[in-house]
Formats: sequence, C-alpha cells, structure tokens
Amino acid sequence: MNLIDLGWNDFFAGSFAPLKLRGLKPGRIAEEHRELYEIFCEDGQFKAEVSGKFRFAAQARADFPGIGDWVAINVFPGEAKAIIHAVLPRKSLFSRRAVLAGGMPETGGKTEEQILAANIDTVFLISGLDNDFNVRRIERYLSAAWESGATPVIVLNKADICDDIEARIREVERVAPAVDIFSVSAAKNDGFANIQKYLQPGRTAALLGSSGVGKTSIINCLLGENRLKTTEVRKDDSRGRHTTTHREMIILPTGGIVIDTPGLRSFKVWDGEEGLARLFEDIEELALRCRFTDCGHTDEPGCAIKSALTDGLLDPGRYENYQKLQKEQRFLATRKNQKEVRKQQRAMGKKFKQYHKMMTRLRNKGLI
Repeated sequence: MNLIDLGWNDFFAGSFAPLKLRGLKPGRIAEEHRELYEIFCEDGQFKAEVSGKFRFAAQARADFPGIGDWVAINVFPGEAKAIIHAVLPRKSLFSRRAVLAGGMPETGGKTEEQILAANIDTVFLISGLDNDFNVRRIERYLSAAWESGATPVIVLNKADICDDIEARIREVERVAPAVDIFSVSAAKNDGFANIQKYLQPGRTAALLGSSGVGKTSIINCLLGENRLKTTEVRKDDSRGRHTTTHREMIILPTGGIVIDTPGLRSFKVWDGEEGLARLFEDIEELALRCRFTDCGHTDEPGCAIKSALTDGLLDPGRYENYQKLQKEQRFLATRKNQKEVRKQQRAMGKKFKQYHKMMTRLRNKGLI
C-alpha cells in the first residue's frame, strides 16, 4: 500500500521522524475491535495491539489509537502481526462524550472522551429525509464537526421518499450557513456526483449520523457494489437497527478513503466551545446587544434575545438547543476539572510514596 494514498503527508512525516530512528514504521488504524486493531501500512495489512509500555503510560481512553489514527509500529517478520508503540499527533479529531461503568455522569458514571474518527479531512453529517429528520440533531453534530478541525458537509439521504426536498434544505440552511448541503438517494444511487470532489486520493471522509440514516448504503454506492451489509429501518419511526457494529476505514475505487461508523443513538459533544460559538454566532451576537452584560435572558429589561424570540426573529427551538449544548459544556468542564484534580492528587500521592521509600532506605543504611 502507498502511504500517500492512505493519507500520509508532511504533517505526519514531521512528527514521525524521531520514531523512524528507532526502526519503527508508520501505519494507519483501519479497524478497531476493543483492544485489537487492523492496520494498513506499506507492507500490507496487519493485526495489532498496543505494547505493554504504551498501555501502562495511557492516562485515558482517548490516549489509545482510534480509527484513522497514524501509529508507529513494529512488524514481526513472517507474521501478519504488529505492535503499536505510539500514536502520532492528530491533525483533526471527531469525538463525543461517553459515559462508562456507572450509567449517567449525574449518578456517578465515569465521563470519557470517545474517538469516533481521527485525521479526517471531511465529516459527512448524514440525515434521513424521512420520519427521523431532525434539524436540532443536525445542529448538535455540526457543533462537534466545527470543533473537530475537519470540514463539515451535510448529506440529506432518502431524497426518493421526500415530497419537498427544497423545503428541507432551506430548514438546514438556516442553521448551517456556509456549509455545503446535498441531497442524495442511496436507494436510487442518485446525487453522488456532488460529493465526489471530497473523495480524492489520499483524502479521508467520515460518515456520521444516527441509526437508519443510510451511512452504509451510501458507502455501498460509492464503492459501486453492495459490499457492506444493510438492513431496513423500522417503519413506524424510520430508526435503524445498528447494522454496522464497528468502525472501519474503506479505500474507494476512486482512491479516496471513507470511515464507516455505527449509528449513534445519542450524541454528547466533548469539546464544543469553539464549535458552539461558530454554529450559534447569531445568538451570541444578539447577546452582545443586551442592556446588561450579565443578562440571563429571562426577566431582564432590554434583553435582545427575549425581543428576538418575541418578534419571531429567533427560532425558540434553536435557542433551546443552544441552551442545552451550553449546559452540557458547563457540566463537562466541571467533570474535566474534577478529573484533573484527581490526577494531580494521584501524582502527588506517588511522589509521597517515593519519598517515604527513599527515607526508609536511608534509615536502614544508617545514613540518617
């Protein structure tokens, strides 16, 4: 395999230089199965796992390789096996907040960053033009897409069953200015010429969206064959049934790369401050016009946001979604601060243990 076709560029080559001196080779994570990985590299395709040293040094889930990551590997001669020693710095990262082992974070669950796709050039945000069409969900995905460092593109699938496609596109345009929006029909294999320009050799695109929006069907259209398994959505609500069970990187016949991901039942933004500011720029500009700089936008006189809501210039649903995302970010910031405090406490505890061990050795030797 050619590294350039896999997305290799000067950004990754620069950070890999010291690892090359250690005799390691670059590879890219093509599939992720819990703690086992499939890797593409110049020597072919290998199954891989992280080294013991890597595992010991990892502080969080996001420190481990994710789909699309470039890694430094040691390949075993004569075996289709490799060991991962390092993850290269990421050029872009699309992730979400995940809750592990304990349920919702409000009840004590552990909050972690879950990587959905790394080192991507384009994020195709897929939404169905059926009963599951939801502008507020598109806003949520778009906020994370702006934060990721990749270029967001909104793809509205199932155009063949939509009575007024233009009306749907106008709805999305109101919340996604300056973002390319295309309608396609995976069932009819129609409309894909518009998105081919994002799928050039060496370029990587990730498809993200809720279950049933047709991500896998779209990839089959791009492949020109029904290679990946799909299932029908539920007729009552057009929701999917998680046909895709793991993340997978696929090289297209045209040379571009796509990452297929399982459908997301829920999506909580991980780092979204900049994305929120960009997505809701109109609301933040309104807030600057309020009479009071600390306006809570409730009962204060001279509130520009209240006036815009009353006059119909601001969609109440959009403002409510903005408030929800802001609340999530405040909660997440608190959790991150708590996590950092615990991390510092553990580090300090280790130092105290090391100090006491040293003092014990000195006393045993009669030096103090």
